Amino acid sequence: MKSYLILLLILFIKSSAPAAPESGIVRLEEPKAWKKFIKTRTNVLVLFASSGEVSVPRGLLPILEEIAQEVKGLGAVAYVDCSSAKKLCKNLKIGGKGEQKKYYLKHFKDGSYHKDYDRLLRKSSLLDFMKDPTSDAPWSEDPTSKDVRHIESSTGLYKFLAKEKKPILLMFYAPWCGHCQLLKPEFAAAATSLKGKQVLAGMNLDKPETMLTREEYNVTGFPTLLYFEEGKVKYPYSGGRDTDSIIKWLSDPQPPPSTQEVEQEAGANWSTELNNVVHLTSENFQSVIDSSPSTLVTFYAPWCGHCKAMKPDYNEAAKLLESENILGTLAAVDATAERELASHYQVSGFPTIKYFSNGKELYDYGYPRTTESFVEFMKNPQPPPEKEKDWSEIETGVHHLTDETYKPFIKKTKHALVMFYAPWCGHCKAAKPEFIDAAASLKEDKKTSLAAVDCTKYAQICDQNDVQGYPTILYMSYGKKSFKYMGPRDSNGFVEFLRNPNKYVSIVKDEF
Repeated sequence: MKSYLILLLILFIKSSAPAAPESGIVRLEEPKAWKKFIKTRTNVLVLFASSGEVSVPRGLLPILEEIAQEVKGLGAVAYVDCSSAKKLCKNLKIGGKGEQKKYYLKHFKDGSYHKDYDRLLRKSSLLDFMKDPTSDAPWSEDPTSKDVRHIESSTGLYKFLAKEKKPILLMFYAPWCGHCQLLKPEFAAAATSLKGKQVLAGMNLDKPETMLTREEYNVTGFPTLLYFEEGKVKYPYSGGRDTDSIIKWLSDPQPPPSTQEVEQEAGANWSTELNNVVHLTSENFQSVIDSSPSTLVTFYAPWCGHCKAMKPDYNEAAKLLESENILGTLAAVDATAERELASHYQVSGFPTIKYFSNGKELYDYGYPRTTESFVEFMKNPQPPPEKEKDWSEIETGVHHLTDETYKPFIKKTKHALVMFYAPWCGHCKAAKPEFIDAAASLKEDKKTSLAAVDCTKYAQICDQNDVQGYPTILYMSYGKKSFKYMGPRDSNGFVEFLRNPNKYVSIVKDEF
């Protein structure tokens, strides 16, 4: 009787114990099961073990189990023991003759082999990889950046700023940003040189976990560098983008120079430099234009970065016109000194380059601002290519909203991404084809829509939505603004977001 009661007690305890969580890792052995599994998945990380779990690094399987649970709906993790699944591993050519590797971690995309996993065996790296397996390895995994403090989330930044007592230079960047890629090695070298004195940190603002930071510091371009003391922004960085310049600036941080100081530094002295460009004023402008059968005139401002970048090419082109006896004149007007002249020719941005023939203005120059292009143009002046069609005139799956259609459209759409843009904006032009592709991918989904608003035409709509830079992409649900879209500006990023926007809403709430 006593033993019977003990048995009942054991059964009761077992039945009362919580069930073990279901494994997220899919274990495969048969080739048929593999084919069925891999054909129905778009994003799979597979661990192949040559001799079972004993051949896998300690701790890797538990990490992969966590990854599998966290990426459900986005990807899958599988495990293959090649000691028992010999036929499958042979078919997949895992561990050929002479190979001594104990395990292989391989990624499969859209049913086919994509690449071997090539990052660190830690949870954050594996998770980042599964979220975007086509991207490059994160900066934090570059051994040369070991002295840069890498911040992974908005919460992490708040803690870092509260704890760190040394002065901080923080670089906000995006993985796709070319200027960021050029700056990273210089920044990392400065971090090593200043180790123990000042802290140089980096933060990727192109992912949902950091979107609150992007909003808080109003980061609209990359790279953006801010200098902190005692956890608060003191100055934006205003030095050069090389190691020595960063070290020099940090030895005596200063606020950026005023516009007047920049103008003085740049100097309105292009006209006094030794070059072959003809410098025009209101006194000689018309006489020079009338006397030349072919004249290219650049209206510039001394402080304008694009003007300064173009100047060496323009000078060299003027020199070549003279040395090669090419008919024509390259001229320049300082629009800040000759305001009436600039106003007469409706100059609203710098540089503005206009072509004149025998005293008459014909058209604006619309080609690259390089020595070769200037010279080729002057050899055979031609009007620029026809202006591209307005985006709203091109038939795509993107809905173009106006003052009349904006509110009715937004109120009836469950999940909408709205791009507020300007036609001249370079970042908008780069995002446009990706936005169009995403709209095409989601055309059968009646709950989602991608829309666009031209802020040069419908400024009131943009003002109502607090648009301060282009492009600004907002997620809306039935007319209520939820938050700015801060993900990758590519088709996959837009589509992934709209298929599960609630996931990003929860991330924003968690970070807040």
